[in-house]
Amino acid sequence: MRSELRVPAIRVMMFPRDTNPAGTIFGGVILSYIDQAGAEEAKLHGADTVVTVAMKEVVFHEPVYVGDLMSFYTELVRTGRTSVTVRVDVEAARHRDRSEVVRVTQAEITYVNVDDSRRPTPLREPCEARRGRD
Repeated sequence: MRSELRVPAIRVMMFPRDTNPAGTIFGGVILSYIDQAGAEEAKLHGADTVVTVAMKEVVFHEPVYVGDLMSFYTELVRTGRTSVTVRVDVEAARHRDRSEVVRVTQAEITYVNVDDSRRPTPLREPCEARRGRD
């Protein structure tokens, strides 16, 4: 899939507060945004309150720097009775030249829909707005 044809679930500019001691963006910050983007996609597919139960291997292909604009693209992988699995692709548009876009990482995350007691609960019907995008 080409990024210019997709709309990111979230976009975030990286700031100095997001750096590690080496001066690049801390991987945990990126993982947090991956989780947020994936959770939003899960909600479009019938989840209300989700908890993250699994994240497959995440390999960072490129460093991310202060000022880079991160885009988190999501795609449904599958739904179960109470779970939603989402793929998140992460790209960074470089601070000095936004036309330079690099693939940073990707992840597959599984979320479970839970009720107010934090017990797994069945998914509801998918969001009508999402059906229009499919």
